[in-house]
Formats: sequence, C-alpha cells, structure tokens
Amino acid sequence: MPSKITQGYKAMLEAANAAVRGLAPEEAVALKGRDDVVFVDLRDPRELTREGKIPGAFHCTRGMLEFWIDPESPYAKPIFQEDKTFVFYCASGWRSALAAKTAQDMGLAPVAHVAGGFTAWRNAGGDVEKVEPRG
Repeated sequence: MPSKITQGYKAMLEAANAAVRGLAPEEAVALKGRDDVVFVDLRDPRELTREGKIPGAFHCTRGMLEFWIDPESPYAKPIFQEDKTFVFYCASGWRSALAAKTAQDMGLAPVAHVAGGFTAWRNAGGDVEKVEPRG
C-alpha cells in the first residue's frame, strides 16, 4: 500500500514562513556588505553556474545544511559558529524558507530568508557575481 502524505510541501512552507523572517528583496539588498550578515546560497552548483550568485555569499547545498550547522558533526563549517545573522536564499524562496526554519529549530539565530529568492534579488537590482563551473 502506498504511503499517505500527511503534511504536504504547502503546509510546510506555510509553517516555515510563519516561523521565520522573510525579507523583501529590497531589505535583503540593503543588508549586502554588512560584516554581521552572511548570505547562504542553498542552490545546487548547476544553478550557481547558470545564474550566478550574490557576491560573497557562502554556498551550502540544502542537503548538507544540518550537518554543516551542527558543531558536533564531522562536517561542521566554522562559518555557522560565528555570531552573525544568516540570510538564506534559493531560486524562489521555498528551499530557503524551509532551510531557515530548520536552522532556527537547530538554534542558529538570528536567521531570515529572501522572500522570492535569487530571482527576486536580481529583479530588485541586487548585485550578481558570475560563478565558474567546478572542474
């Protein structure tokens, strides 16, 4: 018998958006360059190569987030131990909303995400940096 999904992605997104701060793209653009803010790009490497990224953003694929945040993990990244505000983004704001909620649930704070994602950032006139393919 097939599994019965009891909570779909729409309900998960609604809960995430209710729990974490979603920044309007213009708010996010205004935060760029601040020493106390880290932008975290959750998109996969193909998206970065195709679209570019926010200059200076830290790249963490969504699948490694929990392992990179947790200082007890063998994969922990020191950047997540810094006293900063972490602003997550993806292409359209879905993955970043879920990631920001997960990070917040883990105790990382303060966190936010770019509502509308990288697409909204770019449309709001945010700077974009070209990313070379990994070889």
